[in-house]
Amino acid sequence: MQANWKRKFTILWVGQFLSLISSSAVNFAIIIWLSLETGSAEVLAFAAIAGLLPQALIGPFAGVYIDRWDRKKTMIFADSFVAVCTLVMSISFYMGNESLLLIYVMLGLRSVGSAFHMPAMQAAIPLLAPKEELLRIAGINQIIQSVSSIAGPALGALAIGLLSIGNVLLLDIIGAVFAITALLFIHIPNPENLDKSKASFKQVYGDMKIGFNVIIGNKGLSYLFLYSVIAMFCIMPVAVLFPLLTINHFHGDKFEMSVIEIIWGVGMLFGGGLLGIWKPNIHKIIIINSMHIIIGITFAWSGLLGSEHFVFFVILTALGGMAASLYNASFTTIIQEEIQPNMLGRVFSLYYSSVVIPSVVGLLCTGFIADYVGITQTFIILGLLISSVGIASFFTPALMRLGKS
Repeated sequence: MQANWKRKFTILWVGQFLSLISSSAVNFAIIIWLSLETGSAEVLAFAAIAGLLPQALIGPFAGVYIDRWDRKKTMIFADSFVAVCTLVMSISFYMGNESLLLIYVMLGLRSVGSAFHMPAMQAAIPLLAPKEELLRIAGINQIIQSVSSIAGPALGALAIGLLSIGNVLLLDIIGAVFAITALLFIHIPNPENLDKSKASFKQVYGDMKIGFNVIIGNKGLSYLFLYSVIAMFCIMPVAVLFPLLTINHFHGDKFEMSVIEIIWGVGMLFGGGLLGIWKPNIHKIIIINSMHIIIGITFAWSGLLGSEHFVFFVILTALGGMAASLYNASFTTIIQEEIQPNMLGRVFSLYYSSVVIPSVVGLLCTGFIADYVGITQTFIILGLLISSVGIASFFTPALMRLGKS
């Protein structure tokens, strides 16, 4: 592992980068298309729900099979399934069927593929790299996601200006091909004591229960999940409303929407770079709690800005992106360090589901909030709640002890 992990990750990262940048471009192109075609917060919220809810519902079941299946093959099949769904959507658009229902269905099916791909990817990392390098690797992963967040929206805005939405979707398929090809060139070992037997419903339920008990049995990890769920409940509606805040409050257009998406990626790039180049000795829980506070402040402050202060909104967005990057990398590393490799698929899947399901409830309220509370007031209220989560975390002893051993 010490000798080969860098080569394996280089190949893996190249494929993932090309896949992420194409997906980022396509996702932003869809956001632009929906925002300009409908101008509706509810439509954006329903699209986000379609992309999240299926993953949340099948996530716990997917995690059981991820821990039983070959993780490399799982990622390849998941990427292939997502690519096929995107191709179907592209063909439909090409034939002139620009249906919102079709978009929701295809986003839902893509979410099913993600339910297997993301946990399998996170569960494979500790099998490829030394434990002491996990935080650095998480930082580099954040760099890759950040560069994709920077270049993807720029590419998506350019593509939607030059091509039809159906042709833009083909970029995602090209990226998936690169990701699958890269996986073919590396070996991902399976964890020790891997159970490859076919699972009955009783066995699946039992494995899910074991994964749940692993989380509940670790009091600090339980608090970490709880606070993350509360924060994400507040973050998801704000994330959906970012394009509408740019358009309606700051009077922006495609260019300004692209700037905000790109600058969030710039902030994430800076945060990931800090972890990838410099391994901090700061307790990772302190990083997580502090980033909750900073993210909340940037959201609340954005809501307080006057419509003429778009430049300051850009600065706050960059700071929020940096905080999100540091949070994500530290959170992922804590879980990878605390949980045995043969349990990671279940734990990551349970986490994604526990976060997404409450977030969907928040998203369902997005249209009501935007129409009756106001977009700027929403940013203020939810931002303050997110910061409160970070403050409360510092006063939770079990959480503060997590990861110190």
